[in-house]
Amino acid sequence: MATGASLVRVSSLKLLSSVSHGDDFSSSSKSSSFLGAPLNFLPSYRSGKRTPFHENLVIVSKRISGLEEAMRIRRERELGIVQKVRKRQPLRRGKVSPRLPVPDHIQKPPYVGSSILPEISSEYQMHDSEGIAKMRAACQLAARVLEYAGTLVRPSVTTNEIDKAVHQMIIDAGAYPSPLGYGGFPKSVCTSVNECMCHGIPDSRQLQSGDIINIDVTVYLNGYHGDTSKTYFCGDVSDGMRRLVKVTEECLERGIAVCKDGASFKKIGKRISEHAEKYGYGVVDRFVGHGVGSVFHSEPLIYHHRNEEPGQMVEGLTFTIEPILTMGGIECITWPDNWTTLTADGSPAAQFEHTILITRTGAEILTTP
Repeated sequence: MATGASLVRVSSLKLLSSVSHGDDFSSSSKSSSFLGAPLNFLPSYRSGKRTPFHENLVIVSKRISGLEEAMRIRRERELGIVQKVRKRQPLRRGKVSPRLPVPDHIQKPPYVGSSILPEISSEYQMHDSEGIAKMRAACQLAARVLEYAGTLVRPSVTTNEIDKAVHQMIIDAGAYPSPLGYGGFPKSVCTSVNECMCHGIPDSRQLQSGDIINIDVTVYLNGYHGDTSKTYFCGDVSDGMRRLVKVTEECLERGIAVCKDGASFKKIGKRISEHAEKYGYGVVDRFVGHGVGSVFHSEPLIYHHRNEEPGQMVEGLTFTIEPILTMGGIECITWPDNWTTLTADGSPAAQFEHTILITRTGAEILTTP
């Protein structure tokens, strides 16, 4: 479940209440996007000079080979391929059912029972061997629940039905669904469909063939949170949206690949941005990853776009990486429920998330089944 950062480093999500009851922040820097780059960077083809075609082709291919895919996607947009995606009905809120009960014997996080957004802890969540074992257990459960939730995705199923199934599986495992009651969030899982960037509230809307849906699962088990998400296909999904989802997952993998003891946090955003820009996608800068452990959200805040934020990774630290990519702009709007956040231009968005543990030589992905 994404959190964020503001111009002044603060330690409370409470400051967002004037904008949203969700954990979204305005970032200190704007993400780079290839979408703003001009298309007329091949002047020699427009000059009218009659130069041999094959000779020019060889020269240009050497210069722009890394941008060819981005150019192709841009041309597809101009030909209306993305417009076909946008002809789908805009996302509308359905009926939200009452929150589901949790048995008294299940351990609950301290924020349950309050509608106030919890503070972001300024302390990094470092773990000894016992803590690591508990983190692994919580994260593995979250991964299994997410894997199960993915099997439910098909046309005509409602996101509320997914929420009910996720809720039951979590409490059957003796855990608590972390989103439930977090700052007043009314459900046990986040379900974000099509142009919804994140924090979608499950409701009565039926999934349709061609939808993509991000399911974000966090569980609280034996005092520790495990946090993970994945974007799934529903029925017959367009090639353009499939490519967006594939590249978003690749961005997560590339961000994880730079992590190890002593590495700078800013390398994550650099690596993610480099890969997203090759395909012309925007990297959302309003929502970021976060430390996670016995506290749901803590420092460090993990920026997915290019940034110059200070800080280095330390062995034993756990945090999430959870990039959101869009086919269009990165600006967003939030519904009156103060949680559901959509792309302002209606373009599709995709997200993937893992909780990782920093080791001396790399990073262990904890949220694997």
